Amino acid sequence: MKQYVVDAFTDKVFAGNPAAVCVMDKWLEDGTMQSIAMENSLSETAFVVKEGSHWHLRWFTPGGEIDLCGHATLATAFVLMNFVDCDMQEVHFDTLSGELIVYRRQELYEMDFPAYSLKQVPVTDEMAAAIGARPVEAWIGRDLLCVMERAEQVRQANPDQERVRGLDGLLLHLTAAGEGAYDCVSRTFAPKCSVAEDPVCGSGHCHIVPYWSERLGKSTITAYQASRRGGTLYCEFMGKRVRLAGKAALFAEAEIFV
Repeated sequence: MKQYVVDAFTDKVFAGNPAAVCVMDKWLEDGTMQSIAMENSLSETAFVVKEGSHWHLRWFTPGGEIDLCGHATLATAFVLMNFVDCDMQEVHFDTLSGELIVYRRQELYEMDFPAYSLKQVPVTDEMAAAIGARPVEAWIGRDLLCVMERAEQVRQANPDQERVRGLDGLLLHLTAAGEGAYDCVSRTFAPKCSVAEDPVCGSGHCHIVPYWSERLGKSTITAYQASRRGGTLYCEFMGKRVRLAGKAALFAEAEIFV
């Protein structure tokens, strides 16, 4: 079975968010796919099988299967468009989050994702203790979104992973207003998925982009994920959908024997 490792939301290796992509003729047992994800020890491993005119896509973290993953979707589209069918300009994925479409726009891969509905919740002492600083706002969708007063607090955050496990939401996103060319900065922590920090989180921006679009009064958002690896997302909020675009770079190609 062919596996690729792709750095997503970047144009160079050793940056962005690495995802493994397994292109398969048929599905493996769920336990086998979970074992491959654990063996890879990346935030996500994507598994894709062609079914009719669409591709069926699933995502596994080392801690289990999830319902939506942006960077691994971008990585999968990059692999299909560059190594499976070089004439492909768009790809339709059937996923746990419904149909997802990725378009090739020159060097960018543009994804159309569902936006999460956000509900404001009180900032709690537990949030402040887990993050190491007190957010100014907190919102919940699938994940917990905590808005910090300054970008520096996002960049320097070192959350207590065990305390983060006790917070609501699947993932924890920290965000603040951006600097320079960026409208916002963010970081993502996912100990419930056995991932301390997700370097660049596409699905997280289905929370982050709706928030900043409303706050800034603009539909287009240029976002920077301020992890150690770093990554840039070019985003557009369209009410119930979010467009996320980014670049990708191939790191490795391998054969898995299972």
